[in-house]
Amino acid sequence: MTSSPTPFPAVRRERTLSAPPATVYRAWLDPEILQRWLAPGTLELARAEVDERVGGRFRVWQTQSNTPIGGFDAELLELVPNERIVFRWGFVGPDRDAGPRFDSLLTVTLHPVPEGTRLIIVHERLDALAAAMPDVAKQIGGGWDSVLDQLAVAVKA
Repeated sequence: MTSSPTPFPAVRRERTLSAPPATVYRAWLDPEILQRWLAPGTLELARAEVDERVGGRFRVWQTQSNTPIGGFDAELLELVPNERIVFRWGFVGPDRDAGPRFDSLLTVTLHPVPEGTRLIIVHERLDALAAAMPDVAKQIGGGWDSVLDQLAVAVKA
C-alpha cells in the first residue's frame, strides 16, 4: 500500500492596514506601487506588468544583487474592485519561458474596518512547488510576512 504525500498546507496571513480598501486594491494592480513592496527580504522587483482584467496577465520579475532570479507569472481569475482579487499564481525561475512553472492559487480579500483595511491572503494549492522545491515552499509564509510589512508602508495613509 502506498500513501499519497501529505498536502502542503495553505498559507494564510491577515493584516490591518491604515489605508482604505481602494488604496490597497490599487497597490496589488499598479506596477509602480508593486515595485515598492512585492519583493521579500533582499530581493528587488525589477519589473512588473499587469493586464488588469479577468484573464489578464500579472507578471513580476525579481532580482537579487542585479541577477535575475525569477518571479511570478500569474493570471487574474477574479477582480471585485476594492474587495477581492484571485490569482492563478505561477512561480517561475529566471528562464520563465523554458523553466518549470509551479501554479498555485492566491486569494486577496479586503474588508473595510475603522482603522483602514483588513487584508486577508490565502495562498493554496502549493503541493507541486513543495514536491519540487520544498525549501522554497517552506519560505512562502515568511515571504508573505516580509512583503506585507512593505505593503503596509507603501499604502500608509
